[in-house]
Amino acid sequence: MPLVTTTEMFKKAYEGGYAIGAFNVNNMEIVQGITEAAAEEKSPIILQASAGARKYANAAYLKHLVDAALEIYPDLPIALHLDHGADFEICKSCIDGGFTSVMIDGSSKPFDENVALAKKVAEYAHERGVVVEAELGTLAGIEDDVKVSEEDSSYTRPEEVQEFVDRTGVDSLAIAIGTSHGAYKFKPGTNPQLRFDILEEVAKRLPGFPIVLHGASSVPQEYVKIINENGGALKDAIGVPEDQLRQAARMAVCKINIDSDLRLALTAGIREHMAAYPDHFDPRQYLTPARANVKAVVKHKIAEVLGSSGKAL
Repeated sequence: MPLVTTTEMFKKAYEGGYAIGAFNVNNMEIVQGITEAAAEEKSPIILQASAGARKYANAAYLKHLVDAALEIYPDLPIALHLDHGADFEICKSCIDGGFTSVMIDGSSKPFDENVALAKKVAEYAHERGVVVEAELGTLAGIEDDVKVSEEDSSYTRPEEVQEFVDRTGVDSLAIAIGTSHGAYKFKPGTNPQLRFDILEEVAKRLPGFPIVLHGASSVPQEYVKIINENGGALKDAIGVPEDQLRQAARMAVCKINIDSDLRLALTAGIREHMAAYPDHFDPRQYLTPARANVKAVVKHKIAEVLGSSGKAL
């Protein structure tokens, strides 16, 4: 099976009350862990590359790693997505380079500028069979080149979503309802609560339209503990409660982005192995348990949070 777009994925997810996991990829081990988990769970997946991933690994390397996964798992529906495309040129490069989905992130711009940029990308993409995600509202936190303070973040305004979608022609919309980028999403002692009232209102104004959640890692505390016990210093790393993500997946949310959880799992595996075997220097020795951790996280997310197990059949 070649790479697919998210169109059919999202239609089935919306109707079925589940979400597709959009997992960020940076290297071979992460791609392997994600795709092995998805194949075992028989779940469609989105593999996505951020600006930082493209700088680190080069988009061509990432594309060929994904192509390799398609050879190994020919029956697995996989979409290749650009995460947080900063401008038209970056989106164009990824569209021309074989990505089947791109995100244009104009959320920091005034409404009309965001509309104009998203429309330009959508027109170019649709002519080439590629789908487009855009964003309204601004998430706080740090992820690669995306850096937004709490003061500069803002919830999505439901009264704007229909006009935005109508004027741009985008295929899915990322909204801000309380998630945030990175591993430090909430202050210690707080009780994180997503704004389901905003999500419900958006769904009313855009019936059947796929909604996306960015910054949705849950920051598994078992991996934070392993990292800290083996030389790390992750203080007050707190994520989005998984039961709230599952609730969002039952509603209009069809795509949930997961990045920090994969990084934590990988790092925990490396630190734990290196502490137990200080004489090891072969990357295959410490990357093997790290890759296994990534696979375990993805299997858990698919089965218990996204609800997408068996949906690739």
